[in-house]
Amino acid sequence: MRGFIADIQHPKQKKKINSNDLELQLRKLLEDYFELDGYMLFHRAIETLQAEGQLIPIQNNQYNGRNPSLPLYYWVNIKAQTDKWDRLEMMKLGDQFDFSFYERHPEWQTRDEWMRIHNVYMFLKSSQVREIVSVEERSLELFGHEKFLLDGDSFPDGKGFLTRIGISEEQLKMVNYGEPFVFWIKQGIEIKDIQRILIVENLSFFHTSIKLLEANKLDYEPELIIYGEGMKIERSFSFFYRMFPPKNYLFYYVGDLDAEGYGILIRLIEKYPESCIQPAIKIYRKMLECLEQRNEQKQGQTQNVKYRDAIFQWFTEEEQALLQQLWRENKRIAQEVLTIETWR
Repeated sequence: MRGFIADIQHPKQKKKINSNDLELQLRKLLEDYFELDGYMLFHRAIETLQAEGQLIPIQNNQYNGRNPSLPLYYWVNIKAQTDKWDRLEMMKLGDQFDFSFYERHPEWQTRDEWMRIHNVYMFLKSSQVREIVSVEERSLELFGHEKFLLDGDSFPDGKGFLTRIGISEEQLKMVNYGEPFVFWIKQGIEIKDIQRILIVENLSFFHTSIKLLEANKLDYEPELIIYGEGMKIERSFSFFYRMFPPKNYLFYYVGDLDAEGYGILIRLIEKYPESCIQPAIKIYRKMLECLEQRNEQKQGQTQNVKYRDAIFQWFTEEEQALLQQLWRENKRIAQEVLTIETWR
C-alpha cells in the first residue's frame, strides 16, 4: 500500500484517489486476497495511512459500499520532502544548469529530479558528437520513458523539466517530428510543380475533393490535397516541409463551419506564420448554400470568440450574418454537405 501511495504522490499538490480503485489494484497483486481476508487488511492499511497524514478522507457522504466502510475518495497528501541536494554537487553542475528555480522551490529537490539532471549533464558533456534524434528517443534514453517530455497525463511534470533546468530541446539534440498525413497529388503533376495545396478537415470530403480534382471541377485547382484528420493537422503540418522542397506554397484550408473548425484553422495560421495559409472561402460559401442542412454543435466544443471573429472577417457582411445566426443558434454546417451530387 505504501508503494501505491508513494508512486502517485506529487511534490507540489494533493491528488484525489478512489478507494475502490485502490483496493482493486491490491486484489490484482494478491492471488489469495480473499483467503487472507484481504479487505480487513486493506481497511487497516488505509486507517494507518490516514493516521500518518498521507491520506485525507474527503467527507462528502460517499462510501465504498463495504463493511466496515471507508470514504469513497481520499486526498493523497503532498510527498514529504526529505531530500536536500548537496550544494557542492550543485556547484559542480553549475556550468550547465541554472539552479535558481530549485533554490526558490526546495520541494523539487528530490532524488528522482537530481538523477534526471545528472543524466542530462552527462549527455551535454558529449553532445557535440551526438546525432539529432526524436524527442521520444532522447526521452527514453535520458529519463527511462519515451513519453516523459511529451504533453499528457502520464508525466505531467515532464514537459516543465527542461524549463526548470534552463535547457532547450536543441541542446539535447532532439526534434519533435511531425506526424505523417494522407495526401493526394493530381495526376500528371510532379512534386516540384506543386504550388497550391488544399487541406480538408474530414475524410468524406477528402475523397469527394479527389473526384472533383480529377474532373477538373475543384475550386482553386490545387495540385495537392491533404487530409487534415480533424485537429491532427495541427501536429502533422510541420511534416509537410520534410516531404516537399522548400518554396512559397499557397495553402487553402476548409473544415466544418463550427467552433472546432474555426479553431483548427486559426491555430494553424498562428503556429505557422511563415506559411501562407488562408480559408478556402469559395468552398465555405458552397457550404453556406446548404444552410438548411445545419445541425447541432458537437458536444464539448469550446466556442472561442477570438477564433470566430478571425474567420468571419474573411466573409462578406451578408455571409457574416448567416454565420452569426449559426453561432447564436449553436448550430453548425458539416463539411459532408458537399458531395459529388450537391457540388455546384
